[in-house]
Amino acid sequence: MVTVNRATARAVNALTARWARTVPGADGTVFATPGVWPLLGLLAEGADAAVRGELTEALGLPRDRAARAARGLLAALDATDGVDAAVGLWTRRELPLDEGWLAKLPAGTHGLLSGDLDADAAALDRWARERTDGLIRSLPLELAPATWLVLASALVVRTEWERPFRDERLVPGAGPWQGRKRALAGLVRHDTALDDIGLARTPDGDLTEVKVRGGNGIDVHLLLGDPSLAAGEVLGAGVGLLDGTYPVEPGSALALGTTGPGLAVTETRTLEPRPPHVELTVPRFTVTAEHDLLDAAALFGLGTATDGSDRHFPGVGSGPLRLCSARQSATASFAATGFEAAAVTALGIEWMGLPPEPEHTSTVVRAVLDRPFGFLAVHRATRLVLAAGWVVEPEPYDEDEPPDFTP
Repeated sequence: MVTVNRATARAVNALTARWARTVPGADGTVFATPGVWPLLGLLAEGADAAVRGELTEALGLPRDRAARAARGLLAALDATDGVDAAVGLWTRRELPLDEGWLAKLPAGTHGLLSGDLDADAAALDRWARERTDGLIRSLPLELAPATWLVLASALVVRTEWERPFRDERLVPGAGPWQGRKRALAGLVRHDTALDDIGLARTPDGDLTEVKVRGGNGIDVHLLLGDPSLAAGEVLGAGVGLLDGTYPVEPGSALALGTTGPGLAVTETRTLEPRPPHVELTVPRFTVTAEHDLLDAAALFGLGTATDGSDRHFPGVGSGPLRLCSARQSATASFAATGFEAAAVTALGIEWMGLPPEPEHTSTVVRAVLDRPFGFLAVHRATRLVLAAGWVVEPEPYDEDEPPDFTP
């Protein structure tokens, strides 16, 4: 099985950390060092001494290892569940290529430029769309008559959460997102994975880290620092957490009363005994439909169920229960590569009496990311950062959407 070499992962991450500290974050950003690093390695193999020296310094590996590591990284990424990676080379027919260098590229990589700029640009853009499933519509290059060689990479990363979120409105109580006319689209999750939240002390200040684990071994690390920190400082420090440069105190070790950026360890009252748990709130970082089944209640046999009586469900519970909501959310995608569809139907049953009095207490580790924050998409096994970014403008909450039914 082809896997990402750990030394290569460290070198790529080191470049990610440096890059992070130079990118502007005021309007949000995202970048993927694994899309750049292999191309640098391939170029280093064919460069002269002066250029090679600069490239190898950026790569963090000697020249004799960098090119081999670049090819290995591309192959390993493409073999990784949830990741698609590709490299493309296009040259004018008139350009003589070193057969040894060309032979080391993956099979099927090399194509020809015709010299017709419009036709060549269309072909390159098509490659970008095909290799990214349409996520990137064009190659970020403006061809000129003198462009005789194009070397490109494509990288796609996907994962599904091991533990899904539920949608909720998010109304920040402080920070730059406070006071907006529309609420934000929030995602909420409760679970007992305390150590997926941690607090780190870094030279740039305290940093709260939240790991959102994917089922295919790709995780997303959310990073929230002090409001005074720039995006690059937060992201750079976040990369430092991956290799242990800055230790992280896990949620299970955080004492009651501990606070950090967006983080608080408190107690809450519960109806039933409950172990320590996590409450995570983040903004949602796109044909859909919402159906109110009660608009056609007779059709669905729900007319009487909503007539105001609170005793229609004795077989559901002995308390005063009433159907108050019946909705379905549906989505469908019709694309060149396939069709996807999903629907969720929720019946809202409300308790009509006084709520029971809480009788127990439980420790809760609560994190709320309600102002700009960073993220790292990380290959769990090797700690390789696949993509990094900074969130400034989260999605707004759709006031026309009905509230979700929470079981």
